[in-house]
Amino acid sequence: MYLFVHEDREYLLAPGERFESDLGILEVPEDVAPGDVVETHLGTAFTVRRLRGPDLFAHLERTGAPMMPRDVGLVVGKTGVAAGDRVLDAGTGTGILSAYMGRMGTEVVTYEIDPDFADVARNNMETAGVANSVEVRTGDVTDDLDELSGFDVVTLDTEDAPAVVERTPTLLSRGGSLAVYSPFVENTREVVAAAREVGLYGIETLDTIQREMDFDDRGSRPSTGGVGHTGYLTFARRP
Repeated sequence: MYLFVHEDREYLLAPGERFESDLGILEVPEDVAPGDVVETHLGTAFTVRRLRGPDLFAHLERTGAPMMPRDVGLVVGKTGVAAGDRVLDAGTGTGILSAYMGRMGTEVVTYEIDPDFADVARNNMETAGVANSVEVRTGDVTDDLDELSGFDVVTLDTEDAPAVVERTPTLLSRGGSLAVYSPFVENTREVVAAAREVGLYGIETLDTIQREMDFDDRGSRPSTGGVGHTGYLTFARRP
């Protein structure tokens, strides 16, 4: 899949696909490649672009509110997840985080309890080009905890995250990192308590807030629109 871009219009299309819009009919060549310029039958030119990480948030099919890019960045930066790492993820949802990590060269096993959401996530991994490195499992990760171990990173976005955190001494390899996303502070408190109980260290929780800036003729200031807060991210490591 590639992005076909004309000014502020972007479409995710596959080689050989036929696409119709008010800009004309676009017959995508089978041998299309990034950097090519193709035209509709009306002469509208589209530049072909490779799908990049930030494009995943805009173009993957959604099954709910996906993790925001800024939160993905915190997870990557705080855990140090890197190529060759084994990652256990739970609460796949749309699969934004799993797709990002898969594109970094990791091997990801991610659990999604909703079968329909899991099917969408698998399709999204195909779109992101990481179907071979991200395994989407349908089910509750807590049912398989006895069979899981030796991961370099564990990422969680589930209500039962505290129960999984209790098992991190087995799930994580020595020095491995934990990242838990929680929409509510009550769940975050339980996560922190569980991390302390099992002896994790470097425990910290961040309230993820970000504001865009507005620039106009009158001056510059933080935007008054949009939601600055998305959730709470808790990080910790196994000794």
